Amino acid sequence: MTVKVSHTAEIQDLFKEASGLNSEQGSPRIKQIMLRIINDAAKIIEDLDISDDEFWKSVDYLNRLGGRNEVGLLVAGLGLEHFLDLLQDAKDAQAGLTGGTPRTIEGPLYVAGAPLAEGEVRMDDGSEPDATVMFLEGVVRDTQGAPVAGAVVDLWHANTQGNYSYFDQSQSAYNLRRRIVTDAEGRYRARSIVPSGYGCAPDGPTQECLDLLGRHGQRPAHIHFFISAPGHRHLTTQINLAGEQYLWDDFAYATRDGLVGDIQFVEDAAAAHDRGVQGSRFAELQFDFQLQKAPAAQAEQRSKRPRALQGA
Repeated sequence: MTVKVSHTAEIQDLFKEASGLNSEQGSPRIKQIMLRIINDAAKIIEDLDISDDEFWKSVDYLNRLGGRNEVGLLVAGLGLEHFLDLLQDAKDAQAGLTGGTPRTIEGPLYVAGAPLAEGEVRMDDGSEPDATVMFLEGVVRDTQGAPVAGAVVDLWHANTQGNYSYFDQSQSAYNLRRRIVTDAEGRYRARSIVPSGYGCAPDGPTQECLDLLGRHGQRPAHIHFFISAPGHRHLTTQINLAGEQYLWDDFAYATRDGLVGDIQFVEDAAAAHDRGVQGSRFAELQFDFQLQKAPAAQAEQRSKRPRALQGA
């Protein structure tokens, strides 16, 4: 028989004290959240008859997860970041906010402060000469179809090894990370390289958890975007590349209808020469975005989620 004591007055008094409710100092909001966390944790221990060994192995796991900076990765892998998107979708539907490019997860690998360019930019530093050159372009429009001039398209993606600059110290600062201000026609253009998908580190705690769940930790090749413009709702999204093995089996649940990029590979030496590409092979990717009108000024800004800053 499972013994349950968390509901008793003695234990509830303990949890309230531990949550700071007996003190006038501190944050009332954090106290409310902490009391819920402690109570829910206690109920899990009781309901699932968690042993002391299981409890302390979990504590050790959380220590190792944080030590490897993989909490954001696991949050995505457990579907919680995708849940936040679905919850916001439901709130939007209730408020009558419709249209625009779908949102999807940011992921844990954004770095603030990428170089800013007008209209067109090269994103790679040339350190992967065997990579397939990719020409990415599109138009940012509002929900009425009008181009949005002066929008900032902040984009980032992995290299051919599935690694991101800043987190991969072998890459130069801000490699494959740029911000582009759209031109008068709402256009952005970038020359880059075709990215690779990636998997969780096989020796890391995220993959350790996924192994116990019988799941893989693979992602398809993809390109992340923040798009913002005055008067418009900030958009956090990414496009996942068509033809990828894990396109609809992304461990991070980021692929959504309307966010698949139909990348086209071209084998044409003359066309490659005209575009300044060595060899005969390159790729083209066209992707347009639609921004909703901001219902309030706050909606123009991205979330205050802590993020890395190059050189910080």
